[in-house]
Amino acid sequence: MKHNPAFLALVNTILPQITEITIEQYQADMTFTLIDVREDHEWHKGHIPNAHHLGKGIIERDIETRFPDKNAPLALYCGGGYRSAMAALNLQMMGYANVVSIAGGYKAWLDSQ
Repeated sequence: MKHNPAFLALVNTILPQITEITIEQYQADMTFTLIDVREDHEWHKGHIPNAHHLGKGIIERDIETRFPDKNAPLALYCGGGYRSAMAALNLQMMGYANVVSIAGGYKAWLDSQ
């Protein structure tokens, strides 16, 4: 998917403020709870095994109910790593101290299979 310039500029301002890990780093450290932030229709087409689904549209609203421990290690992913980066920043601002975004997202996971 080709992303619009303003969207990419926004993501580029966010990336220095969050921690990104590769799919290989996630697979080497399975202590993270994996959260898929993609849309429902994307989730239903396929997702990484053992992932929880909290779409980007609701994650900020529902995260504290589903994952109340703000020190729990959370790894977020989307299709390519952009939406998960934005969600990671929002969770950090909400007090989550150990949240990362998986660079390359679901596409990186598919490529690693």
